Amino acid sequence: MKALVKAAAEPGLVYIDVAVPPVGRDDVLIRVLRTGLCGTDLHIESWDSWAQAHIPVPLVVGHEFVGRIVEAGTDVADLQVGDLVSGEGHLVCGRCRNCMAGRRVECARTKSVGVTSPGAFAEFIALPATNVWRHPPDIDLDVAAIFDPFGNAVHTALTFPVLGEDVLITGAGPIGIMAAIVARHAGARHIVITDVGAYRLDLARAVGVTLAVDVRSTSVAEAMEQLGMREGFDVGLEMSGQPSALRDMLAAMRHGGRIALLGLPTHEFGIDWARVVLNMLTIRGIYGRQMFETWYEMSVLTQSGVDIAPVVTHRYDAADFQQAFDTARAGSCGKVLLNWADG
Repeated sequence: MKALVKAAAEPGLVYIDVAVPPVGRDDVLIRVLRTGLCGTDLHIESWDSWAQAHIPVPLVVGHEFVGRIVEAGTDVADLQVGDLVSGEGHLVCGRCRNCMAGRRVECARTKSVGVTSPGAFAEFIALPATNVWRHPPDIDLDVAAIFDPFGNAVHTALTFPVLGEDVLITGAGPIGIMAAIVARHAGARHIVITDVGAYRLDLARAVGVTLAVDVRSTSVAEAMEQLGMREGFDVGLEMSGQPSALRDMLAAMRHGGRIALLGLPTHEFGIDWARVVLNMLTIRGIYGRQMFETWYEMSVLTQSGVDIAPVVTHRYDAADFQQAFDTARAGSCGKVLLNWADG
């Protein structure tokens, strides 16, 4: 099969033939239809310091996908050949304290599809049946392909109640914009999103945020004044991983405000911990999705009118992967998809 592979400990990926993965008795083999590019994939492709420390070589990369089951292991009972599916990319051990207690999202020995385990940027992927989510047959394939990052957005946006609340989102990438869509659907009052990229701020405006703020020219405090806000934001969703963004967020929260932290910094940095303590702020780190409650929530949200399709802005054939990566890295885009096969 064709696959995108990190073949050597150096920048770049190669589009080459590799063996179709074996199917264990508890696994399914999935014919990949479409995949989404993620910031993690950009790190791996560029072979930065994070990738060098975490990625085994060689490795088929990628973890956002939709496909159809073409083979099921002998012990798989509730999935059928032909089912349209995506996969939960976190492979948990099943035996650590958290797994044994049913908190699989907090597994101490998680492996990640396309990061430490063979990925989805390929014509076929094999996954344990317990990691597979079956979609309704009429779902938009573009939407199904990005259920993984949509899950990050849903998990983050719904970590704290947002009904009637004012929400600040730092980082208008695809996950930040999807989080804004979810927060709006969940009843937030004002949704302010910040970034420095004009394209993504325009995309955020198109999906209906209250204000999309370029922090190079407008401060969060000025945005609050424009909206007539007096005490600060109730809920913060940090999606950028940028030190300045988190510091701006901390300064803009009301007393007792709550922050869900998804953005992953590339290095350590300091914050004003006295502000956190004296303002009684709650900060919670978010990693991945609740398995599988978030997946259920995603399906229900899409069926009840939440439309994340506008987040997908560019599509390429898998063989044109370099152009897709260049587009994603330039930032003047929403979600970028690769097409591997017709549905």
